[in-house]
Amino acid sequence: MMEETKIRDEELNEELMQELLEKGDVEAFREEFLSHHPYDQASFYEKADGETRQLLYQYLSPKEMADIFEAIEVDDDEYEDLFKEMDTRYASDILSYMYTDDAVDVLNELNKDQVASYLTIMDKESAQQIKDLLHYEEYTAGSIMTTEFVAIPKNSTVRSAMNILRNAAPNAETIYYVFVIDEERKLSGIVTLRDLIIADEDTLIEAIMNDRVVSVQVSEDQEEVARMIKDYDFLALPVVDFQDHLLGIITVDDIIDVLDEEASDDYSKLAAVSDMDTFDRGPLTAAKKRLPWLILLTFLGMLTANLMGMFEATLDQVALLAVFIPLIAGMAGNSGTQALAVAVRGIATGDIEEESKIKLLFREAGTGLITGVICGIVVVGLVYFWKSELLIGMLVGTAVASSIFVATLAGSFIPLLIHRMKIDPAVASGPFITTLNDIISILIYLGLATTFLTNL
Repeated sequence: MMEETKIRDEELNEELMQELLEKGDVEAFREEFLSHHPYDQASFYEKADGETRQLLYQYLSPKEMADIFEAIEVDDDEYEDLFKEMDTRYASDILSYMYTDDAVDVLNELNKDQVASYLTIMDKESAQQIKDLLHYEEYTAGSIMTTEFVAIPKNSTVRSAMNILRNAAPNAETIYYVFVIDEERKLSGIVTLRDLIIADEDTLIEAIMNDRVVSVQVSEDQEEVARMIKDYDFLALPVVDFQDHLLGIITVDDIIDVLDEEASDDYSKLAAVSDMDTFDRGPLTAAKKRLPWLILLTFLGMLTANLMGMFEATLDQVALLAVFIPLIAGMAGNSGTQALAVAVRGIATGDIEEESKIKLLFREAGTGLITGVICGIVVVGLVYFWKSELLIGMLVGTAVASSIFVATLAGSFIPLLIHRMKIDPAVASGPFITTLNDIISILIYLGLATTFLTNL
């Protein structure tokens, strides 16, 4: 309990920070504010209003603000407004002090005029490093890599390598891995900081390096990069071109951001939301994000209603049939969504490969058949004991069994098909699968009812 209290006491006191800002006590504010972790500083900045942020720009240097922007968690479309409220030179300096990959992430969210203005004012070296990364396609290894890494020639000694490391360390994003290159800057191997510390100073790097290096192509998809870092437990992964020239590295902290981004993106698609809503968005903004999907689903729903209209004569003759439509459609939708979740997750994690896709379909078909038959039998019993209608119970049970089987198969097959077409399988979202299965289940149910109407 005392430990918890101690941790809480060390948290940033937002009320105190606000009070010091308003009093204009620059020295006290800086001493207290800068003693906290950049994440806590970023949290305070995110909650601040426009007037408070203007004071922060006055009290904090661009380098100190750069640390905040590397830890900040705001929506992508907010960066443009935040940078517009700063002095252009101040904003440009912030970007130049940020790690290159983080600066590129921010610039990708700004309009072209802003980007051009900042790069023009920025020092040439920083501007060139940023330009080198800006031309890479978004969501690829090139777009998330950093060029701040330590590389040493393979024909150097440990002594000279340590000198290079000391000079490069202040600007490097990580020094735990040191990458080894040849005369043409091709990736030759890797040594760890531990290797350098325990080796004799006169030993050649080539003698202690590990030449079996796992790397990624600059055009590799960021999801695949994340999977590799997870599988190999790397802290950093080198990025090379098609000739194995070392271009940059991707660190584990960047991959954590990628995993969070991809998970949010997949979840929003599964929920049929074009972009993940956040609680700080207003109702109008949230409605604009959701409406396109809901309108599209409305038209698909009208197709379902039209199908039911085609079987109006059947429903008029046996009105009891209409009672079980929500049951059948709901069970088909739920089973389809379950299969969809399994397929999408398997594709996202890489567990489903080319040879295992057929295996997945057979497994889901078997699962759908077993669950469908059992649910169908249960429904037959429930309908019989509820309405004393064995024939209708058998009809509903058969429709339930058939619908669950087809829905389960569709839920696993559709994302595999979409993935085969090089489209994100998450777009086969739950609402779409549910609507599709509604159509299928109604066709099966009312089709069976019409066929056997003479026996009812």
